Amino acid sequence: MLFVCYPKCSTCKKAQAWLDARGAKYDVRHIVEDNPTADELRRWHAASGLPLRRFFNTSGMLYRDMALKDKLPTMSEDEMIDLLATNGMLVKRPLLVLDDTVLVGFREKEWQATLE
Repeated sequence: MLFVCYPKCSTCKKAQAWLDARGAKYDVRHIVEDNPTADELRRWHAASGLPLRRFFNTSGMLYRDMALKDKLPTMSEDEMIDLLATNGMLVKRPLLVLDDTVLVGFREKEWQATLE
């Protein structure tokens, strides 16, 4: 498993503590220092089964500063992925990347159901 996070994020800390409490084995990746590439984002989006908009950190300052709420509806999928690949702070976190699925954001019941 790959745990993609921003170490200062309280939700990421909570998710990591949850994984640790269950003895999960995973690699950690700092989302800003090692931003996901466009190719990774395409694969992760496909594996997640979620709308691409769910990959955006809508509560982040950068999202608001860039007025993405108004811009996303007119952007193509490729444009959105290319934008996400420019800055890890635009990407919703944490991400848990498994062999066959990707979990976006930490929702304990969803993580539990997936990992059991």
